[in-house]
Amino acid sequence: MHRMHHEYSDTPKDPHSPHFFKDVFGMMKHTKNIYNGFVSGKLSPESKFCHDLPKWDAMDKFGDHWAVRIGWGAIYTGIYLLFIWQFDLSFFWLLMLPIHYLMGPVQGALVNWCGHKYGYQNYKNGDHSKNSEIWGFALLGELFQNNHHKFPSSANFAAKWFELDPTYVTLKVLSWFRIVKLVKQPVEIQQTGKRRR
Repeated sequence: MHRMHHEYSDTPKDPHSPHFFKDVFGMMKHTKNIYNGFVSGKLSPESKFCHDLPKWDAMDKFGDHWAVRIGWGAIYTGIYLLFIWQFDLSFFWLLMLPIHYLMGPVQGALVNWCGHKYGYQNYKNGDHSKNSEIWGFALLGELFQNNHHKFPSSANFAAKWFELDPTYVTLKVLSWFRIVKLVKQPVEIQQTGKRRR
């Protein structure tokens, strides 16, 4: 779906463009329907989007199981209750739990709705992608959508001197300790996400 989003950004074939829906909930429902169609096999993506994809059927099945979802919800709830008890906080903090329970869809909705509607553009990409925040902290660099659409294969979503991608900084630190390896890619791969054949 992410490859589709880049290929068809802000066109009717984009699985999550905000420009075809009156509100974020309509966009989220559309995205969910496509995702469920791919998972169930009722829909198939175009073959050009399926190359070099890792297959983790067991992990996908495990992560999508209702018991695992309830387990994560219980862990989140327990952490909230521990903090409330430990620091004598108000039980109103529990109102934040639905955001944690639905973190995946909420994050995706924020990135795609805000990142294609509000902000500034560093590059003319032929779409409506925008950088929705100046310093990148709210969603750890994810709202530098205009930069990401220009350089889809770059690990660093920041592009201008005043932009900071905290996730990239974290990756750099991890690379110094050889926990991860950042691979420098040629500019044409960074800009298209594709290697020339």
